[in-house]
Amino acid sequence: MRVLAIDTALEACSAAVLDTELGRMIAGESIPLVRGHAEALMPLIARVMSEAQIEFAQVDRIAVTVGPGSFTGMRVGIAAARGLALASGRPAVGLSTLACYAAPYIAADDTAPVVAAIDARHEHVYLQVFGAGGRTMISPRLAPLREAMKAATAPGVRLVGSAAEQIMALWSEGTPEPTAVDARRAPAIDWVARLGAAVGEGQPVPKPLYLRAPDAQPQDAARLPRR
Repeated sequence: MRVLAIDTALEACSAAVLDTELGRMIAGESIPLVRGHAEALMPLIARVMSEAQIEFAQVDRIAVTVGPGSFTGMRVGIAAARGLALASGRPAVGLSTLACYAAPYIAADDTAPVVAAIDARHEHVYLQVFGAGGRTMISPRLAPLREAMKAATAPGVRLVGSAAEQIMALWSEGTPEPTAVDARRAPAIDWVARLGAAVGEGQPVPKPLYLRAPDAQPQDAARLPRR
């Protein structure tokens, strides 16, 4: 299986092609990026496809992160994935950014818990906790920073995500720290591809995973009167 993976949900613009028969990535690129995903994504995908030396018709599946994350960023990736899937006749699958963050740690040791936390601003995080075997112990949710810190005090826990440093800044002296702290600003694109290859067939069309309403709200006073 060949999987084209796309991630624009957080602070990177990334794409990669995984060939499961070869057992490796055959192309990939990730650009640290806070804004401008819409302008950067399609040229990046074109470069990755050229490096992989394949056509879109040779891709079996398109995988894309659907959030939680930046409202604008994740919609850029989802729109691109759905458009490419429609044009190529290939299925598109959506993946949680929290699961993509946790995946390499679960693959390395699925007996110890993983706390995945993404900065949601205003002293909150997008949180998911994985237990033994990668089972979800706390479903994806918007949570206060201190709740995430409490979850990260479990024995042997690994802490990963863009909010990791904020959580560690609240740490109490004498409390055992996580066995690993990974504060990368976006999940690794190769794990987005691997999870995309692993999900079963018949997945729904990718849609944004919103865990809270957008900060910007329409102003009634600014609306134009209807005629």
